[in-house]
Amino acid sequence: MKKPEIDVNILREFESVPAANTADTMGRLCSMHPRIKLLSRPKKDVVAGRALTVKCRAGDNLMLHKALNMAKEDDVIIVSNDSGQSFRSLIGEIMFTFAEYKRIGGIIIDGPVRDMDSVKDMKLPIYATGSNPGGPYKDGNGEINVPISCGGVSINPGDIVVMDSDGVVIVPLRDAETVLATAKEYHKNDAAKLEAAATGKSKRDWVERRLEDIGTEIIDDYYM
Repeated sequence: MKKPEIDVNILREFESVPAANTADTMGRLCSMHPRIKLLSRPKKDVVAGRALTVKCRAGDNLMLHKALNMAKEDDVIIVSNDSGQSFRSLIGEIMFTFAEYKRIGGIIIDGPVRDMDSVKDMKLPIYATGSNPGGPYKDGNGEINVPISCGGVSINPGDIVVMDSDGVVIVPLRDAETVLATAKEYHKNDAAKLEAAATGKSKRDWVERRLEDIGTEIIDDYYM
């Protein structure tokens, strides 16, 4: 079955909104675990792409090689790596360089990579748990373009992947246009809040109302 795809113009619009603002409009349940960190230096502050999902045996990268052959521009290869239960790196400088040549959207791995001296200066968005010089096996098997879990988040083929220096957010494909509209409005309001914070005009009375609503007792005294 062909991987579903969304219009590239929607991807570019997601790049106008920080990942945190998109996450805040989705119940805060769409962000990958912080063990998966940005290791490279992308050209853009925010990058959005389409999920190309890969399910590997822990420590084996044969299916990752196949996904790299399949990937198109704006595809983001996301690798479950058996939920990160491996210390072996699955990819290094040569594969990353080929990914840059193909102009894919990024690579996200629930596990380590290697060749960090090169990785840290690459423009390809690269997210992983860290680095390890120990390389992978190539015995297979695995699956491509199937539902996976990476960084504690469920991902389906074709879902929208939003990446920045804070981390990775997954937007279900079926919700993409609704989330985009909500996130853009939220981002506009967030800019106004930032300006108010910088000028001392923030309205902070909501804190007291919220504490009262949940029955918090404030003791303005000291304990003996």
